[in-house]
Amino acid sequence: MRQKIFQLAEQVAEEQGVELFGIELLGRGKVLLRVFIDKDGGVTLDDCQRFSKSLGIVLDVENPIPGSYKMEVSSPGLDRPLRNLKDYEKNTGKLARVITKEKIENRNFFIGRILGIHYGMIQLLVGEQEMNIPVDNISRASLEIEV
Repeated sequence: MRQKIFQLAEQVAEEQGVELFGIELLGRGKVLLRVFIDKDGGVTLDDCQRFSKSLGIVLDVENPIPGSYKMEVSSPGLDRPLRNLKDYEKNTGKLARVITKEKIENRNFFIGRILGIHYGMIQLLVGEQEMNIPVDNISRASLEIEV
């Protein structure tokens, strides 16, 4: 079910010129479907409403969700997760929070500016120190809200 909904949402995203960032399916019985979309410059309320209406029509026709459901469409937020190399590349220059599986220099929590990607390593400027963190050692990462 999740894969089918993802495929349908990707089609709608492509038609509307937005990126499908991800979906969440929550609950049993009455399902909550959360859809996250993005685009350069950020998404607007109108983008979310237009996407919601279009995807709602497609879901009603295709009927991949048994029973009733509620749908929410939004941006992934300023503190969005960083999930893959493309996300790091797209957010070069921004501040990120990175948690590693195994310690690097006696720690596994870093906040620093993304400098780039090099041979499967995320280059992060932590204070004055440039760190190279292997992508496969990253447990979780997200953008950090800058004030």
